[in-house]
Amino acid sequence: MSEDVKINRGLKGIYFERSGVSHIDGSKGELLYRGYSIHDLATQSTFEEVAYLLIHGELPNETELAEFDARLKGARQLPQQVYDIIAATKDGHPMDVLRTAVSALAALEPDSRRVSDEAFIANGIRLTSQVPMIVAAHEQIRNGREPVAPDPELGHAANWLWMLKGKKPSEDAARLADVDFILHAEHGSNASSFAARVTVGTQANLHGAIVTAISTLAGPAHGGAAEDVMKMVQEIGSPEKAADYVKAKRKAREPVMGFGHRVYRAEDPRARHLREGVRTLSEEMGSPEWYEILQSVVEAMKPYSRHGLNVNVDFYSGVIYKLHGIPMDLYVPIFAIGRVPGWVIQCIEQLQSNILIRPLTLYNGPGKRDYVPISDR
Repeated sequence: MSEDVKINRGLKGIYFERSGVSHIDGSKGELLYRGYSIHDLATQSTFEEVAYLLIHGELPNETELAEFDARLKGARQLPQQVYDIIAATKDGHPMDVLRTAVSALAALEPDSRRVSDEAFIANGIRLTSQVPMIVAAHEQIRNGREPVAPDPELGHAANWLWMLKGKKPSEDAARLADVDFILHAEHGSNASSFAARVTVGTQANLHGAIVTAISTLAGPAHGGAAEDVMKMVQEIGSPEKAADYVKAKRKAREPVMGFGHRVYRAEDPRARHLREGVRTLSEEMGSPEWYEILQSVVEAMKPYSRHGLNVNVDFYSGVIYKLHGIPMDLYVPIFAIGRVPGWVIQCIEQLQSNILIRPLTLYNGPGKRDYVPISDR
């Protein structure tokens, strides 16, 4: 076999396509959606605005936003068969239930089978509303309760918390959930978005691509960081133990959860917007120790920042979910709720200049061999 072929394992550093959706500068710690800084979007926009921006390419005016919001709210419904499937699979992991339910929607909703820009937008808007409904319904059903009906008066994030917990969230809690969704909405050619593009490359429909994306996000190497951080915080237990914990981890050459990222050398630009949210929410919920532990870990990790080990977005998000009393196995589904618009626009982009994605592998097995009949082996 050829010895001069360069292998880029994990396709690291490989550009496979052009994209006008998000720009990531890992050395500067910069993230733009459609040219807009994540800092401006996280502080001034809503998830609905950001979803519109990602899908349509421009920020909406008031009329466009109202129409888009009406479409999202109008899509807050699931076929009864999906609730039956959730009930039948209620003991499964929430990501498995979510994947199964979205796959069922592909079979139950005829419009899901259409493959075009217009169909992907319509189905994408519907899925943006249906995914949080599925996650919330599963949480209710597995705890022996009836699903909570959506509230048309509430925005996307507030309605999600209402359906999940059965009580109206405070304005601050709803806003923090909204920011969390904004920060997770899109992130270039990450594993799940790339997997969705591979699916669309075969001319499959959007639902098939979203099922692929959910399956990929379910892997702990992609979507599991927030859960791992929460486990770490519980293991540390108190702020004064953080320094010794970090020292022991570094000495053993083991990772400290929530630090480092495949594309960022500087601090993940999304992290700062959840940091303050954790502080205020932890005080509101009467559990300030969670924030204090996190900040003690950050302080202990400062000497390693020059090696690119800076805090990432998932460092804070897990504690936010914990403070809401959300079970750990829902952390990745929450990531999926925010990421749906990003998956949708990645699929639309792929469709617009579609090509079958088919990389090569360099064979390194045995050379050509003579076949031996089974009687002579």
